[in-house]
This record gives sequence, C-alpha cells and structure tokens, in this order.
Amino acid sequence: MRWNLAPKISEEKINALVNELTVDKTIATLLVQRGVETFQQAKDFFRPSLDDLHDPFLMKDMELAVQRIEKAVSEGENILVYGDYDVDGTTSVALMSSYLKSFYPNVATYIPDRYAEGYGVSYKGIDFAEDNDFSLIIALDCGVKAIEKVAYASEKGIDFIICDHHRPGAELPKAVAVLDPKRDDCEYPFKELCGCGVGFKLIQALASKKGQTIDDLLLYLDLVATAIGADIVPITGENRILAYFGLKVINSNPRTGYKAILRQVKKEVLTITDVVFIIGPRINAAGRMKHGNHAVTLLVETDINKAAIWAAEIEQFNQDRREADKRITIEALKQIETNNEQDCKTTVVFQEDWHKGVIGIVASRLTETYYRPTLVFTKSGDKLAASARSVTGFDVYNALEECSEFIEQFGGHKYAAGLTLDESNFENFKNKFEEVVANSIDPKLLQPELNISLQLDLADITPKFYRILKQFAPFGPGNATPVFMTSNLTETGYGKCVGEDKTHLRITVKQGIQQFVCIGFGMGDKKDIACSGQPFKAAYVIDENEWQGNVSLQLRLKDIAEQ
Repeated sequence: MRWNLAPKISEEKINALVNELTVDKTIATLLVQRGVETFQQAKDFFRPSLDDLHDPFLMKDMELAVQRIEKAVSEGENILVYGDYDVDGTTSVALMSSYLKSFYPNVATYIPDRYAEGYGVSYKGIDFAEDNDFSLIIALDCGVKAIEKVAYASEKGIDFIICDHHRPGAELPKAVAVLDPKRDDCEYPFKELCGCGVGFKLIQALASKKGQTIDDLLLYLDLVATAIGADIVPITGENRILAYFGLKVINSNPRTGYKAILRQVKKEVLTITDVVFIIGPRINAAGRMKHGNHAVTLLVETDINKAAIWAAEIEQFNQDRREADKRITIEALKQIETNNEQDCKTTVVFQEDWHKGVIGIVASRLTETYYRPTLVFTKSGDKLAASARSVTGFDVYNALEECSEFIEQFGGHKYAAGLTLDESNFENFKNKFEEVVANSIDPKLLQPELNISLQLDLADITPKFYRILKQFAPFGPGNATPVFMTSNLTETGYGKCVGEDKTHLRITVKQGIQQFVCIGFGMGDKKDIACSGQPFKAAYVIDENEWQGNVSLQLRLKDIAEQ
C-alpha cells in the first residue's frame, strides 16, 4: 500500500478553531481537514439539524411531480411505484409506497426481475401497468435514460414521474417530471442524493402541501439512511443530516422488518457501517438470489410474526449469496492466473454459468485483489451481462462510454456500473477496454493507497479523545473514518495469527509506557514484520473491543511496515 499522509494545514486555521471550540489540536486538525473551520460549521457538523434540509421545490420539475400525484389522488387513478432491485431501489419503493398508502389506497409496487427484465424500467413493467389499469408510474432509482420506454408508456396513456440520481444522457425522457439533481439544468444545491434520497425529497414536497412537517416524516429516514450507506454516496451535506437522523430511528424505533433482521444477528446499536454490512446485504440478497419483491414486502410489513418469516427467508437468500460469491470468486481468480493476465491494466473475466446476482460482489473482490478496473461477465439470455467496479480515482463509467461501439446498454456511476453486450463483441470490447484504461489511467492508481489523517503517539489515544472522535460519525465517503499512524512501535512478545484459518493478526504494541491491543483482519502475512523484535510503524483506526462485558479501546490495523 502507498501511505499518503494528509497535506499540512494552515496552523492559523487550526489554532483559530482550537480557541473557538476549546478542543485539542488533533481534533481541530481533523475538523479542518473536513472543511470545518468555524464555530457554526462545527455546530452543523456535530449537531446536524433537520432545519438545514433544502427546500424540495428547489429541485427541477418538483412542482410538476407534486401536481401530477395530487391529480391522480383527486381523480382516483391507480399509481404504480416502480424501483430497481438493489438496496437503493427497494428502499425507495418501500418509502414512496408506504407514504402514499398513508393517505391513498390505490397504490401498488413493482420491482423488475433481475434475470427476466434486467436493470431499470422495463417494457414488461409498463405492460403490467397497462394490463392492471395504472395510469401513473413513479420510477425510483432508475429511469433517467429510459427514453424509449417512457415514450412506449406514453402511447398507452401512462404517465411517468422519474426520481433518479444517475447521470442523465444528452436527452431526457419525456416524462411528466424528471427529478434528478444531476440534471444540467437543475439548480438543487446538493447533487449527491441517492435514489431513495430523491424519493424522500418528493414525499417532503407532497407532505408540505398537506400541511405536514419534517417531524411527520422522521420514521421514513431509516430507509433513507440504509440507501445512503449501501449506495456509497458521500455522507456530507444533506446526506449527513438524513443518515444521522435515519440511524437514530434504526436504533430507537426501527421498522418491523428491521427488527426481524436485527433479532437474527443479535445486534443492538448500529453504525452506518453495520447498516452497510448487516442490513444492506440482506435486502440486496432478495433481488440477487430470488426477487426484489421479497425485500419490499419485508420493509413495509407491520406484523412482527409475518416479518420474522420474511426475514428468515431473506437470511437464507443471503447464505446462498455468500456461497455463490465465494465459489465464483475462486473460479474467477483461477481464470486470471491461468490466462496470465495479472500484467494487464484491467481485469475482465467471463463464465456463462456464473450467477448474475453476485457478479457485482465478485467484481469488488477481484478489484481488492488485483487493484484494477474490473468487469465480471456472465450469460444473460442471449446476451452477456457484466458488473464493473473501479479503483479509487478512476472513472469506469467514462471508460465504458469510450467503448460504447461494442456495448448494447450501460449505466451507473464513477466506481460501479453495469452493461450488456452481444457475445460476438466480447473480445473486441475486452481489447478496447484494456486500451482505453491503459492509455488514461495514472499508474499510481493501480497501487492501493491508504490515506492517513494524522500521525499520533499512543499517549494521544485517550477515552476522551475517542468519545469526541465517535461524534464525527456517521462515517463514509466524504467523511471517512480517520486513519492514524504511529511510528517506533514494538510488539510485546505475544503476537499471533488468529481465526479459523489463521489469516488475522493479533498483536499488542508498545510505545514508551503505553500499550494497545491491535487486530489486523487478513494481515496474518505481516506477522514477521510485527514480531521481528525490530521497531515498526502501523496505520490503524481506533475502535472499541467488548469482551465479557468489558469495553476497551483497541487499534484496528490497516497496514504495518518496517520502520
């Protein structure tokens, strides 16, 4: 790993904040690194306020969307809430449908089948709407590129409202309203909402017309926080506020479906990381292994006994997903080694029987292993489908755009995308993708980097320091968990590899009279450096370890290196 120590900050700014907040220099430095330089900014950061959410009507087309929904309600139309099968899509559908049903009965939901229909708005979904007399579709977390499909619906007398956060193409669909803060002509102040976040702005606008306040919508924020975490959007600005209050709801008054999930994992207080790794994968597993409808059903269920049945079913989907993910990752790694492609600037693998529902997870694992922009292909009907993942700093979406002559359709973000193509174009596409990446990627980006906030002495790590540090949460993109480094460490002599397969490292480090227990997951191969008797340096995050009712601070290692 490349260790990047954060650039030095003006002492003047740090000292000003030390005086204004009466905090120590380390805390002040971490705040300034996050753009927090005044008392007011610190107050907004540590005490997020729902009053600071933006007016939803600042979003382009919001008034049109609200008027069309009000018309549908007043005229008794049937409304279909349509969303993608991932966490962002299913939470969006649960959010919008449950809010609309709180005052209007003629509402149903639709999640496309990952295998039969694929990503986004589908012709089959529109035909379902026509066959069942739906005259308005509200599409969430998809639709901003569905030009032909929206036109097809229009011919059938079906209107569309689109709530999306993906990058639009050159042309927008001719929907009644296209809510997307990434539209060039949208002046909404915060551009990084997830799909569920855009959906929440729509219900916020509808609520304001009904005389409701933000307090009436608080209980929906658990869904928004889950989508923010799972969709890896920046936890800054409005997302920080929504995630902060959403986590409060999850931890104090979770919806019935969440209670059913949490009973299984026996977890009491959740951080945004727990939401990403506990709730997110289970919601996702339904769409990956069976159908996203199962997730929506669980999320809107109010009977705990029924929710427990749905949660148990989804837990099984999650176990199946884990097994498929593990097997396919092993097969993909073997394929790369056999083809001797480790020297390429990209990783592209294909096997026609790989489960389409887990190729995105496998792509992430391969990216972690080889640290290259990665594509994992499988057969999907008569086409090939792929999930793309990228490395920090490289825009895989733009790279795919340059290969569009060989692609049938694609969509996504800077770091994650999906595409389909004809099998006859696979080799041409693979060669072009390698060429595009090789010619445009900075070689530095092909080595994993570790961004370090500050250099500390072990004596700086006190319970008070950690208490303040915890208040920097929720952590995520744009507000990363601080990584620290300490030099001149020695191991006390009890270091060992732990875990079933001995791949984790547990050591006790010492600097002066200070000692801390450290755990390094997947770092068993670093034991020789730590236990050589020679001083070394470590990069780590600070967290808590609970054992037999005792809570103590520990260091979770990110990397260790010779001094």
